Amino acid sequence: MLLRYKVRAFWKNIKFRMPFYKQEALPERKDGLGCSFRMRRGKRFVSRITRRRCSILVLISVFLFLVFLSFFSRNLSFPYSNLQKTEQKLSEKEVFDLLNTPTLMMYSENVNGVTDDRMKTVETSIELGDHKMFQMDVPKRTKYKHRKQYGPCEIDFVNSVDVLMEPGNYMNVTDFSLNYITKEENSNENDMFHPSFGGHQTFSEREKSFYAENQTLHCGFIKGSGEAGNTSFDLDIEDKAYMFSCKVVVSSCIFGSSDFLRKPTKKKISGYSKTNVCFVMFIDALTMDKLASEGQVRDEEGYIGLWRIIIVKNLPYKDMRMVGKVPKFLSHRLFPSSRFSIWIDSKLRLIADPMQIIDYFLWNKQSEYAISNHYDRHCVWDEVLQNKRLNKYNHTRIDEQFTFYQYDGLIKFNESDENTPLPSYVPEGSFIIRAHTPMSNLFSCLWFNEVNRFTSRDQLSFAYTYLKLKRMNPGKSFRLNMFKDCERRALAKLFHHRSEIPPPHASG
Repeated sequence: MLLRYKVRAFWKNIKFRMPFYKQEALPERKDGLGCSFRMRRGKRFVSRITRRRCSILVLISVFLFLVFLSFFSRNLSFPYSNLQKTEQKLSEKEVFDLLNTPTLMMYSENVNGVTDDRMKTVETSIELGDHKMFQMDVPKRTKYKHRKQYGPCEIDFVNSVDVLMEPGNYMNVTDFSLNYITKEENSNENDMFHPSFGGHQTFSEREKSFYAENQTLHCGFIKGSGEAGNTSFDLDIEDKAYMFSCKVVVSSCIFGSSDFLRKPTKKKISGYSKTNVCFVMFIDALTMDKLASEGQVRDEEGYIGLWRIIIVKNLPYKDMRMVGKVPKFLSHRLFPSSRFSIWIDSKLRLIADPMQIIDYFLWNKQSEYAISNHYDRHCVWDEVLQNKRLNKYNHTRIDEQFTFYQYDGLIKFNESDENTPLPSYVPEGSFIIRAHTPMSNLFSCLWFNEVNRFTSRDQLSFAYTYLKLKRMNPGKSFRLNMFKDCERRALAKLFHHRSEIPPPHASG
């Protein structure tokens, strides 16, 4: 008993000497109601701080990772990011077959199916022997960029058309006679033969047509034989008689109800031009019905404003863009008595007097053909890329045409070359002024034949046609005036089309 008492006394003494915080790990405290509770608030506070720090660290990490991806993901490798160059070699026989077929074989890589935005470039090339024929990069799609603003520039027109006079030596030009093929026979009795408005021109006939000499050539309006020989673009007899009487013409067209009828600004047109210049608008029945539904009806003489409305029946092409090339290029065929003509696209409204335009761009410049350069592009290579990027036409057909032109001598436009025959190889073809001289008429036929053979994108064939005509006729001048785009904008006001005509098989 004594030993037990001594142990208890010793333990009480030790407990009394220990610090207070070591006596109990979790001492009890009482609140105002007398209830006891344990002191755990310190641990909870530390726990809350730890969780907050972790959350902040996670958010910072995620933010840094996103920043890393936005700046450096361009350098990461993805599928299709770099397609290997494809090369093909053509033998001499294959090239000969290529040039002799009306529809060229496809020799360049068709990249139309590649639509992945991650693709950087697609390179294709064709080689003939050791000579590289075709190399094209289809650019990566880029984000929308704000378009550049293009405006008109001042043109120093004469104050009055009453003082205008054609220069006496103006028509002192290359002189030769042109006749046109009007009918084709199926000499081989081929069941696949079908009449064509542009005809079935062989490669040999095509080469000969580039010589500025007396000749008979393809230039549209070709009929076949038999009852099915009519190849279209039919006009009423009264309209033909009116067109035959025209000496100076301003013409335009709307097919497939693709545009609004935009009348020339009357206050800008002189009384002389209103009386002596023919303003002719070619349309089809569908467009006429649309205009009538909008309250625009021809008067008794066939006019709506200054425009003499001429309805075309039996259109020669299913593609309305191709139908529009007929009045655009073949005004010398439609108006056989005219000496001067102006073509204006339906998206433009004429705001200058036609006689002032002819005086400034033809007579003063001693030119027989005038067209503006493109507002942005000057090289055919760039125009090809743009047509593909915007799906303006079937990519395969564009490749066929471009490959053919390179084989036949088309080179890139070099702005720094002082001997470059043109200030640009890409025109803005919505406004054309021409004198109906033999050389001008020949160029118009050749350009139309290229459009008829390949694609309706006439900007692709302009430079090739001009350069080949010039190369094959040394010593015979073709006086072409390529004026500034800002001058074109001073002649006509630009509008948007009513509707865009879809190109044939654009993505094929």
